[in-house]
Amino acid sequence: MAYQVEFSSDAERHVRQLSARDRNIVLDAIELQLTHEPTIATRHRKLLRDNPLADWELRVGEYRVFYDVDSEQNAVVILAIGVKSHNILLIEGKEIPL
Repeated sequence: MAYQVEFSSDAERHVRQLSARDRNIVLDAIELQLTHEPTIATRHRKLLRDNPLADWELRVGEYRVFYDVDSEQNAVVILAIGVKSHNILLIEGKEIPL
């Protein structure tokens, strides 16, 4: 069964800040990776240890998509999108501690 992907208001703002090319890449990856079996870890998806951002992370090149899954509603909620370089995660230009 397909999951419906929803964006938080913060995530919508993060998507708008991407270049058109990067926006298409990230949105295509979200559709491909998260509409079916978003809770199965793969080489691009992983369950995160306890953190304030989200339960799951999707890697899309240098971008990281943070999301939670509501299995009862069959919904994936995108909470944040950031850029990761080495051990530094930037969301809206601000460094987020990992």
